[in-house]
Amino acid sequence: MESAAGAGAGLLHTKGRPMANAESSQPLLAVPRGREGSLDAWTTIVDDACPVDPALYVEYDVKRGLRDQTGKGVLAGLTQIGDVIGTATEGDQLVPAPGQLIYRGIQIEDLVDGFVAQGQPGFEETAYLLLFGDLPAKPDLQEFTEYLSGMRKMPRGFIHDGIIRMPSRDMMNAMMRGVLGLYTLDPQGSDISTRNLLRQSLHLIAKLPMLAVYSYQCYLEEFFDKSLVIHRPDPEYSTAENFLHMLRRDSCFTDLEARLLDVCLVLHAEHGGGNNSSFTTHVVSSTGTDTYSAMVAALGSLKGPRHGGANLKVVEMFDDMRSELTDWEDDEQIADYLHRVLNREAFDRRGLVYGMGHPVYSISDPRTVILRGYAEQLAAEKGYSEEFALHARVERIAPLIISAQRRIYKGVSANVDFYSGLVYRMLDIPAELYTPLFAISRIVGWSAHRLEELTSGSKLIRPAYKSVAPLRSYVPMEER
Repeated sequence: MESAAGAGAGLLHTKGRPMANAESSQPLLAVPRGREGSLDAWTTIVDDACPVDPALYVEYDVKRGLRDQTGKGVLAGLTQIGDVIGTATEGDQLVPAPGQLIYRGIQIEDLVDGFVAQGQPGFEETAYLLLFGDLPAKPDLQEFTEYLSGMRKMPRGFIHDGIIRMPSRDMMNAMMRGVLGLYTLDPQGSDISTRNLLRQSLHLIAKLPMLAVYSYQCYLEEFFDKSLVIHRPDPEYSTAENFLHMLRRDSCFTDLEARLLDVCLVLHAEHGGGNNSSFTTHVVSSTGTDTYSAMVAALGSLKGPRHGGANLKVVEMFDDMRSELTDWEDDEQIADYLHRVLNREAFDRRGLVYGMGHPVYSISDPRTVILRGYAEQLAAEKGYSEEFALHARVERIAPLIISAQRRIYKGVSANVDFYSGLVYRMLDIPAELYTPLFAISRIVGWSAHRLEELTSGSKLIRPAYKSVAPLRSYVPMEER
């Protein structure tokens, strides 16, 4: 093992972390002195040379984002795990319809209503369903839950060296590093036999909450001088309960808080094979690589603000909106704000009303329908009724404005991100953990898709790209 002193030329180590050379005031990744102009010039070249003319996508009938203008996706695979439906057939035409989310043939509404009615956590039952294809009997669920509980604890040395000594300002990056670190502890890390794939999947499903919460606690200690508090997981708690227990310094939470977080985890656990991070899992798994590499690729995909990071953008947009409005109940003020957002005159100037619209759903997102009711209940308990009412008004007004101002080929409705950020805020979950929570849930779907890919006689996924660059001759240096 390389010593700290020999870990890299020109590095000094403080508290076990590499720092910039004391002889240089430049950060390790800074632009070399006097070269800022070069980088600026190269940036201009890239901005001019790299973009592909959008008209060529129409000319060659290329489905950008692998979806056509109606939102219909390019068929790239088959799956038994989940289905996402936003249309219905009328005659020989597809028309917008209330959205459906189906886990292994079971409508999401039936699944949630089922475990809530029985007064039991749903995430573990959902994980069993997605991985194994059927609902567990009571003894099966108990065995599965106890197995996950037994895999939650992480070695003290890994917590110290892999998390505490390397704090990060970004929890998703910290989780990716942690997942790769777990590979080093796995003597069968590269074995892709079905039994080992399943063991690794359960290993990561159990440990991802710890990676997220412990990384956040270290972030607070390193960058905000907070006392470092590391709670061990409680073997009697569910995944949702353990997350709240480990996150909160007093470990306290209400039944409603745990139930709502559990529902959120179920709603985010799967979304068909075509969502970006699950498709990433299929693509990377098709190469035959190890589970840890595939999950890190999926985490990197989910991190993006167009995917798992969207709920944080919704929260930030509403914070900005509340600061701009003088009356939260004034529909005209709300409409004016939304017009300015679409016109790139307000919030982040990107022209997007975050939390509105979805590639598949048109009339409604079933996850939103479920989450809205629970959010209203928690808002009443937590004193957030005015904030919830503002969300409800925007949910009603925004689709009308977007449809009138933009060319829309299908309906526009609120997606799950519209309320999930508000729910996490009401649960006193810090914004830094919004996307990690999504990952803690979605790793179940990723694991199911990876198992499906590799047990189905996987073929390397390699779609075609058409080159539209003209052929040219090499020009000798002196003639350029």
